Amino acid sequence: MQQSAGASAPSELKRGAVGLWEAVFQSFSFVGPAGDVAILLVGTAAFALGATPLAVLIAWALYGLWMVVPLEFAKKIVNSGSYYAYSAQGLGPGGGTLALWYWMGENLTGPAFGVLGLSGFIYLLSSSLSKTGWVWIPIAVATLGFGVLLSYRGIRPSLRYTQWTGFLEIAFLIVGAVVIVIKVGAHNTLAPFTLGPLHGAFAPLFLGVVYSVLDFTGLGTATTISEEVKNSRKLVTRAIIIAWILSGLALIFPSYALTVGWGVHAMSRYATSPDPGLIVFRHYLGNFGWILLILFTINSYLNYMVAKVNAVSRIWYSAGRDGILFKRFNKVHPVFKTPYQTTLLFFLLIFVIDIVAGLILGPTEAGIWLLTIAGVSIIAVHIVANTALTVFMAKIKEFAWFRHGVIPSFATLVGLVVIWYSVYPIPKEPVGLAVLVAIAWLVVGAVVAIYINRRHGASLKGAGASRE
Repeated sequence: MQQSAGASAPSELKRGAVGLWEAVFQSFSFVGPAGDVAILLVGTAAFALGATPLAVLIAWALYGLWMVVPLEFAKKIVNSGSYYAYSAQGLGPGGGTLALWYWMGENLTGPAFGVLGLSGFIYLLSSSLSKTGWVWIPIAVATLGFGVLLSYRGIRPSLRYTQWTGFLEIAFLIVGAVVIVIKVGAHNTLAPFTLGPLHGAFAPLFLGVVYSVLDFTGLGTATTISEEVKNSRKLVTRAIIIAWILSGLALIFPSYALTVGWGVHAMSRYATSPDPGLIVFRHYLGNFGWILLILFTINSYLNYMVAKVNAVSRIWYSAGRDGILFKRFNKVHPVFKTPYQTTLLFFLLIFVIDIVAGLILGPTEAGIWLLTIAGVSIIAVHIVANTALTVFMAKIKEFAWFRHGVIPSFATLVGLVVIWYSVYPIPKEPVGLAVLVAIAWLVVGAVVAIYINRRHGASLKGAGASRE
């Protein structure tokens, strides 16, 4: 029997369990800045070359436009379903289902960043480990298990861990960047923030921006713990803004330091190096700085995993509570007050998906394959939520044409451009297959949303309602 969205839930998340800074690091941990600094900025550098800092800066600003949706909705709706709940309230059960389905596409493939990404990073550090062909499996399981265990045991202890280690990570990256800039001396220049290194060409900068936008994915996920944050309507919006600012500090300035440290006009070699960030830090900060970057990078993956489990388990719990999907997974642990059923379901599904993909493609290739699907899916979620904001604000007669019309529409346009350049031209195999899977997932989601709306729309009208 289908549960009505208005029915009382079997149990509830713990109200007022966490405050501002825990919410900040629920969002910030998704960025994993140390991982970007150590290795992941090579994707941006491959296109933007010596203008990599400019590409990161523009991507950060553009992603700030996407944050208007959670900022505006968080003032009106307190629900752990986040973008799913917002879309359900703005566009009805069909819209909520569409956002949920698209987010599930990312929920099931995005964790490869932590589960398989850490294995790939450790393989870079040890050629002997990479030759075994199997050590990545216990590393992957341990990474996933770490996030699941902390999240299962409670929202407060899990986010206290990410909060304090996250503060240290930001401080290290900024101090490390300052040291590099000082040692570079006379070679410092504003050229990385211009088109100069690209000889005035905008196209490669644009592609670098497209790649960098995904580095900031997840900054709005403080909304997934909104039911547990004190004074949620006020503090969640603050948390998102602070997390966005911190992410800029942790990536833009270090990206400049890496660029001038490597050499503005030598960034093509940076883009082909497997671990250029580690090389730069070792050159300017010695073995001590190199070791610290390794440790913070490992912790970056772990923090991401904790925040990921927190977010996904609550999104699925909210959908189960409403009776849209995951109907049998709507209970909260009697002691820890966490959505333990969806947490365990997440562990099982991610374990199977990542291990099977890793065995078929290898951990590094499998990570790229799954993250391709994740990137397309999460942008689709943003597009649905952008539309939901416009409709919702008009519905409650609080529509502001620039904030609720122009900005979400522009953010949607940016999202469509990013999707287009992510899927066209279709990459070579095996990544090309991932692109086709992502497109198929979007099409199936539309079909599922239409079915649920027609079959159960009347009984699910309260889906995504504020739980405060």
